[in-house]
Amino acid sequence: MHNAEFLITLGAILLAGLATDVLGRKTLLPRVTLLLLFGIAIGGEGLNLIPELFVDRFDLIGNMALLMIGFLLGGKLTPDIFRKSGRAIVLISLLGATFTTLLVTAGMLASGSGIEIALLAGCIASATAPAATVDTVLESGRETTFTRILLSVVALDDIWGLLLFSGGIAAVSAFSSSAIQGSPLLEALRHIGGSIALGAAIGIPAAILTGRIRPGQPMLTEALGLVFLCGGLADYFNVSFLLASMTMGMVIANTAKHHDYPFHEIEGIEWPFMVIFFVVAGASLEFSALSAIGIAGIAYILCRTAGKITGSAIGALAADTQPAVRLWIGLAMLPQAGVAMGMALAAASRFPEYRQSILAIIISTTVFFELTGPLLTRLAITKTSGSNTKE
Repeated sequence: MHNAEFLITLGAILLAGLATDVLGRKTLLPRVTLLLLFGIAIGGEGLNLIPELFVDRFDLIGNMALLMIGFLLGGKLTPDIFRKSGRAIVLISLLGATFTTLLVTAGMLASGSGIEIALLAGCIASATAPAATVDTVLESGRETTFTRILLSVVALDDIWGLLLFSGGIAAVSAFSSSAIQGSPLLEALRHIGGSIALGAAIGIPAAILTGRIRPGQPMLTEALGLVFLCGGLADYFNVSFLLASMTMGMVIANTAKHHDYPFHEIEGIEWPFMVIFFVVAGASLEFSALSAIGIAGIAYILCRTAGKITGSAIGALAADTQPAVRLWIGLAMLPQAGVAMGMALAAASRFPEYRQSILAIIISTTVFFELTGPLLTRLAITKTSGSNTKE
């Protein structure tokens, strides 16, 4: 019976994703938002149609989708994009993440939160949801200077976010009664360095060996095998699977000279995983969290929005980008989901005395940014597509 429920749910969600894709082309709503709304409708907050067996496997499904997204984002980080927009990508991502952390920390302190919670929430706020951003760009069908910069910025944004979060963990540990033995900063460096080393260790031989059976064009089996192997090893070694898969994608894209286009095959298969990911994410959202959002949650939303927009605009201005990029890039980076939730869970595990406060703030604000973020990303892409950012 469990197998029947699982397969029926899987089939229904995939067909719903197809219908959502069609509907998204005829409405102003991005398909990510439509999938989340559909998930809410059939989840625990709505009709409660998704069996627990399926929801229990959400982490596995989500990780598979994010592995592919990381792989695709890494493939965008090529010398060509850095030659054209490297300074802009680094400055926008770095200042966008840093300003967000500073403003959210200050806003949380002003709202009455303790320094520990304010600092942790500020660091978590720096992360952008790669899956929602990538899918909104792909759905738009537009390849412009703006979208290429956006995808590269999102890739680097989460690296800065992980570094800021690691520093935040170290700072809170320094004056927290729950500080553990050993240096949290050294542990963070091990986590980040290990992720990059793992991605490179798989990416270098993969760049040499793939694309040989069908010359110049890696096969789907090769791509999926590499992605899942990377994810499994990252989990085994307790490092970031998103950063590892991103590094692997970047290494392959930049060193496999015999590849014509290394990620063509995987771009055709990630969508079914993302359909399941967003529908089950919607079904897992708890709107009861919104009732407890309070002043701290409102401060988080306002300051995160201001931080992303202001920091990114300053970075774009310093890099002398086109006016459309300066105006819209920050608004396109507001989606927040899996990476932020992962950071929140890690912080809750490290500091159990702050668990309820951190999770209440991040879960409630994730509901808000998950639903509104893709809308704003799509708006930014639409507004810039008619400008001189198109090449």
